[in-house]
Amino acid sequence: MAKAEGRKVDGRVMEARHSRPHNAGMAILAVGMAISAAAVFYRDGAGPRTVLPNDPRSVLFFMLVLTMGFYSFIGLKRFRDRTPQLVIDANGITLGFGRNRRIAWDDIQWVRLRRLAFRPQLQIGMEPQAFFAADLRLSIWSLDDALRPVRGTPAAFLVRDNGLDTSATTMLDAVRAFRPNLLKP
Repeated sequence: MAKAEGRKVDGRVMEARHSRPHNAGMAILAVGMAISAAAVFYRDGAGPRTVLPNDPRSVLFFMLVLTMGFYSFIGLKRFRDRTPQLVIDANGITLGFGRNRRIAWDDIQWVRLRRLAFRPQLQIGMEPQAFFAADLRLSIWSLDDALRPVRGTPAAFLVRDNGLDTSATTMLDAVRAFRPNLLKP
């Protein structure tokens, strides 16, 4: 699941898409986990069990299988989706991820790279009016969203490169190629 390092960003368009190997692996792993959870549930005890709403164990296993099915669906959907999720070009930054918003360079105040544990994340600070007008629908509770709010910074969001085919450092290099004055340490 290697990132596409060394992508040329010398003033041309930089596009980040969903990583096919990452999302195919996620789908396969989720199906395997759902099958193993169902097998453990039915193998345990004195024979096959029935799913009853008043049996907490059966409800727990049923919810686990549903959750893994959902992540399998997400992985397959992203595996097939080849539209760019992040585009950095001369006009600004375009965000996909179900939002389809263009952020002009004039609306961006700063861009920096921060690490969460060992994972780099691209943080983008915007003009407050432009941030609210963009309506990015950010949530700290979404477990599989690549866009998140930056804690403690009101008009900023971060782009996680998990599941994308381009690393956050390559994204920062693209910003540097178009607008080096926006980089913030």
